[in-house]
Amino acid sequence: MAPHPISIGIDDPEYEHLVFDAIEDGPFDGELVLLLHGFPETKRSYRHQIPVLAALGYRVVAVDQRGYSPSARPAGVDAYRIDKLTNDVLAIADSLGADRFHLVGHDYGAVIAWQVAARHQDRLRSMTSLSVPHPLAYLEAYETSDQPARSGYFAWFRDPATDIELGDPERLRRLYLAAGLGDEDADAYSAALGSPAAIGAALNWYRATGPYMIEGLQPITVPVLYIWSTEDPALGRDGAERTAAHVAGPYRFEVLDGVDHWIPENAPDATNRILAEFLTNLR
Repeated sequence: MAPHPISIGIDDPEYEHLVFDAIEDGPFDGELVLLLHGFPETKRSYRHQIPVLAALGYRVVAVDQRGYSPSARPAGVDAYRIDKLTNDVLAIADSLGADRFHLVGHDYGAVIAWQVAARHQDRLRSMTSLSVPHPLAYLEAYETSDQPARSGYFAWFRDPATDIELGDPERLRRLYLAAGLGDEDADAYSAALGSPAAIGAALNWYRATGPYMIEGLQPITVPVLYIWSTEDPALGRDGAERTAAHVAGPYRFEVLDGVDHWIPENAPDATNRILAEFLTNLR
């Protein structure tokens, strides 16, 4: 099976029917690997990983998540609470017929993946985080390291005026380039998200954050892979190293030296090798 676009519909009890744009590859009867992009990216961010995992026999699906898919873009900040985003993941897996699945997330997609692993681990075969530490490790690092300075962009992201500022596709494109992405990624992402409606929905992920996100987190017993990169300006070493204390099950921690925040796009060979080893060792 070659990579091909699909649409995944789910029924949200508050926001009715949502349709997610996705891309699928690999055998239909393979174990599902669900890939969650970060901000401000799309399913395109996993274009290097999808064929590799599919060739290993996995059914691989990368989704444009809530706010990123035009037909899954409800109005209002509350529509983007982490519990809504988490429920989307479970509903998408249900729609794909997967009782249990492997979950991979980068950036805010990893934030969602940690929530699924801590609250619904009966649904997971494994969880992989790219860049982002366990939420409690992040909070600990916030108190003990330079993480507050690294997270200074939150105020900008939460400001409603940022919708207009970043809703200009050319300005958004320049931001991608300045952050270390290449021309092709900058062109594709700014085309997809370069409007106030699109980038505003994506920014609502940050506006909907709050203390509720750490309430009731359970010890994580599913196998976890965490890949962190040394040149990530947003996420420091302290939180990365503290994550092990919050994972009760099998845990693998990998450090990519000299790699920036954009792990799937800018370090595809290392990411593919580590992720493939991790998943195949679970068979």
